[in-house]
Amino acid sequence: MTPPRVFLPFLLLLLPALVPAATPATRLPPAGIEVPAAARAELTAAAAALAADLAQLRAELVEPSRKELLELTPDAEIFHKAVDWALRHDEFFDLKQVAAAHRALATGRERVAALRRGEAPWRNATGLVVRGYRSRIDGSVQPYGLVIPPDLTPGRPRRLMVWLLGRGEKRTELAFIGEREAGPPQLTPCDTVTLIPYGRFCNATKFAGETDVFEALAAVQAEQSIDPNRILVAGFSMGGASTWHLATHHAGLWAAAAPGAGFAETAAYAKVFAPGKEPPTAWEQKLWGWYDATAYARNLSHCPTIAYSGEIDPQKQAADVMTAALAQEGLTLPHLIGPGTAHKYHPEVRQDLTARLEALLDRGRDPRPATLQVTTRTLRYPGASWLRFEGLAEHWSRADLEGTLRGDTAVDVTTRGTTAVRLVLPGLRSVKIDGQEVTLPAPAPETVLHRQDGIWRAGPPPAGPRKRPGLTGPVNDAFLDRFLFVRPTGKAWHPAVGAWTTAELERARSLWRTLFRGDAPIKDDTAVTAEDLASSHIVLWGDPGANQLLARLLPDLPLHWDARNLTFRGERHDAAHHAPILIYPNPLNPEKYVVLNTCIDFRDHGYGSNSLQTPKLPDHAVIDLRAPPGPRWPGRIVAAGFFDEAWR
Repeated sequence: MTPPRVFLPFLLLLLPALVPAATPATRLPPAGIEVPAAARAELTAAAAALAADLAQLRAELVEPSRKELLELTPDAEIFHKAVDWALRHDEFFDLKQVAAAHRALATGRERVAALRRGEAPWRNATGLVVRGYRSRIDGSVQPYGLVIPPDLTPGRPRRLMVWLLGRGEKRTELAFIGEREAGPPQLTPCDTVTLIPYGRFCNATKFAGETDVFEALAAVQAEQSIDPNRILVAGFSMGGASTWHLATHHAGLWAAAAPGAGFAETAAYAKVFAPGKEPPTAWEQKLWGWYDATAYARNLSHCPTIAYSGEIDPQKQAADVMTAALAQEGLTLPHLIGPGTAHKYHPEVRQDLTARLEALLDRGRDPRPATLQVTTRTLRYPGASWLRFEGLAEHWSRADLEGTLRGDTAVDVTTRGTTAVRLVLPGLRSVKIDGQEVTLPAPAPETVLHRQDGIWRAGPPPAGPRKRPGLTGPVNDAFLDRFLFVRPTGKAWHPAVGAWTTAELERARSLWRTLFRGDAPIKDDTAVTAEDLASSHIVLWGDPGANQLLARLLPDLPLHWDARNLTFRGERHDAAHHAPILIYPNPLNPEKYVVLNTCIDFRDHGYGSNSLQTPKLPDHAVIDLRAPPGPRWPGRIVAAGFFDEAWR
């Protein structure tokens, strides 16, 4: 279902509803049980010993000749982290997990010993295998599971299924490892390797959870001979929601998709317009265009997708709304239904589904389809295969591309809502776009065209700030890649601003640890290096009086902020009681973002349902701190909006 459009001129009608009442914070994962003192002491000592052993091992593997072994240390570190975090953060939920923790530490010790000998036997293991990688986002180690059949057809590239998990509010790393060692997932296509990403805990593969899927996939592809044209994505319940998301937003990657149950959009599934609920803001509704699969249904025209639902499962709603969305695009959705079945696979229908998926894997995806049609609402998802968006006329409104190959060197393209296009077609010589022939220079691996004064021209858009893939906002976009929190070392101009930014920074660090399972990288404002600026999105906390780096960047940011006033878009706010939230290209490195005073911005209101874990704030906002932070907002939002294509 496409969410109803609410336009920004009506914004002021919504603002009175944005003054939240303070409520107790919700905890995810929930608080654990009390572990007997003797068991806790034994595990704590064993975890500390493994940590020391890991540190010594990393020191032993620093020589370039041993780099390959050093890169395998996350395969051991994940077992230490699983136990260490469960101990430190009160995340044991069953006394049986004490024995599981001992087993995890034993496995960690075995892998350390093997690496020290120059061995890694788990790399060649079959059956159920737990592996790990180090994330580029925050440097954390993250686990993933593999199911490797012992009887894979020898001598041919391997097929792969990415299996996405259902919601598990107690699925810490320790619980995840236990699940992965206990058995395979619900679908098991024959002659196929299965990857089960952790997904950064329980977020329906949104934000860092999405990045986790692709980092885990890259780790597997680096070691396994995976056929890139025979990768399937599937999942059930929350994993079904994840599959709807990844299939529609990354349609060009998959040989097939198999979402089971789940949700496919926010408004109808979460009943956000029900009487008595706080109405969503105009910008929040626009931002549903980030994750709503219904808004990207057209992309499934080149991703064979088979939906499954239990006949009496309320989550059948996801396939129903996707069926309607696809019908609007002239497409049909095969929908298998388990008769009389609630929230699970019907055994016979599951067999049918598995057989169909095996046939699609046999066929594989077409890496260079002759025709493509793609849609987006944000350059975070810039297209598929050889046809990509490079610029949008209006971000968060629908944009479409259609392309047809004419032999090996020519292509016809039609556009809607698009200012620039990228064609990944080596050897291209001729482009007809929106009926206009464009003369190309010498053939190149990729071709970029832009529209200027209503005319399409070869080459990238004119130099200057512009939104583009990887640099498009809103504020949450900075947290899908490497970022660095920069805390102030000075004194805020005003106590209210200092207290608010301190509290929001601590909330952000807690959210990142609990919900995205990493320690947010953080440095003092005086310690940020040129390497940090080159490699990371920089998240500045505080005001210019407290944060030296913010004061340094302020002249090149689109706001004026001094001890008396915060002025933005011509509106003046009392600096004693207001603070900005902002994302903008970093003036010291325009290839990266600078972000002010925020992290992932859903709050307690989004903890109860993954469908509500959507971006809440646009590119910029001004917060009135006289209203306390609450379950939806960090204070009273007195202004908010988006920058245009040129970051104006």
